[in-house]
Amino acid sequence: MEYILIYLIGFIATTVGTLAGGGGLISFPSMLLLGVPVHSAIGANKVSNTVSSFTSFWHLYRKGKVNWKESFWIMPVSIIGGIAGGMTATIMSAFMLNIVASIFLLFGYIISFLGKGNFKNQDKELPINKYSLSGLFGIGMFDGMFGPGQGTLLLNLFGYFNLSYIKAVALVRLATVSSCMGAAVTYIVSGNIIWAVTLSLMLGSITGAQLGVRIAEKLNPQYVKPILRFMTLLLLIQLWINQFADNF
Repeated sequence: MEYILIYLIGFIATTVGTLAGGGGLISFPSMLLLGVPVHSAIGANKVSNTVSSFTSFWHLYRKGKVNWKESFWIMPVSIIGGIAGGMTATIMSAFMLNIVASIFLLFGYIISFLGKGNFKNQDKELPINKYSLSGLFGIGMFDGMFGPGQGTLLLNLFGYFNLSYIKAVALVRLATVSSCMGAAVTYIVSGNIIWAVTLSLMLGSITGAQLGVRIAEKLNPQYVKPILRFMTLLLLIQLWINQFADNF
């Protein structure tokens, strides 16, 4: 029964996460409530996110929604950012991690209002410039340090560059593969993986990712930014509640 629940958690979290990010809001606390040890829960999320994100990216890549020319450079930037974030997290307190995460999310929320695009430009490619490079590196760091909200921040970033929504979803999935891959290997090598739990979550996540990309292909772009703003605020509220609970 527990494994069926974990499958459903992966399915729901990844469906939501594919569309607007923030899937970690659902999967991580739910697994902790089921009694999964914290490091095993993080490791299971990283492994399942790596696999499910690749399957959803590959689906959109095969359908021609994104090309390799505008995609390949995202991987090394996100990987380096994720490594930098993981190293930074080891020397920061939980309080400081929450502060940094709040700053990132507030910045993403502001960016969602500054971008002139509305995810409707089908022909626009993601440019390689100081803003896209610093944005991807910074969000990769955020993922390495904290995790939940990375997809939401990336969608806000790509919305700022006025990409089409479905292309933005594909690039978010690729960046997620990159930033989660290193962490997944680390948790596997360290022996923190409970494979029955991880495989249940991964199967649910793969199913959710496939449903998510198919919904994304049909979703009206005008609804995307309001959903992203809502998810960003939800992440901020969760951070602040956690910080309040820890201090009092």
